[in-house]
Amino acid sequence: MSYTYERPDNPQSFFATYAETARQALLSVDREAFAEACALLEATYHEKRTVFVCGNGGSAAIANHMVCDHNKLVATKTALRPRVVSLCQPIEMITAIANDIGYEAVFTYQLELQAAKGDVLTIMSASGKSPNVVSALRSAKKLGLKSIAMTAFQGGPSRELADISLHVDVANYAIAEDVHLSLMQMLAHYIRIQGMEDEVLHETIF
Repeated sequence: MSYTYERPDNPQSFFATYAETARQALLSVDREAFAEACALLEATYHEKRTVFVCGNGGSAAIANHMVCDHNKLVATKTALRPRVVSLCQPIEMITAIANDIGYEAVFTYQLELQAAKGDVLTIMSASGKSPNVVSALRSAKKLGLKSIAMTAFQGGPSRELADISLHVDVANYAIAEDVHLSLMQMLAHYIRIQGMEDEVLHETIF
């Protein structure tokens, strides 16, 4: 699904076009793939394994947001104690790796230090082509990690390398990131709801 930058007649028409494109983009995500991602993350949290997340730019912000929503939110009023680690947060480590080795290695190097077989890597990349993200997915396979990729446009190598592909059929970075953020939160809320006792669930305001 393309999104062309034609000059809108007014803010109202721009709003309508953007909102409709975002709606269609969200609905383009494969529901079975979403279910697989839910199952994988839920099992990983029950097994007390670690989920590593990464991305660049706006996708790095979504990765960091996932630490909050999947660690704090999912654990609230459930017995789950997720361990989600963003490979985008330690700026000292990122700059040291980028300076000494190269930016392509900033995620892979950390994975090789911290990850163990059975952990999970989740990446966010609109193009799916970012060299450091692609490198991380390849490293994850070698280390015995399962992987989830959130992509858009054509999906790039990330779409094919990941075990589970949450691909958004849209050619617009802003809308791709909007949907990736929504997917991240949808995963958190579904897993949290599944982990809540009935009496707690019925008393909870979301």
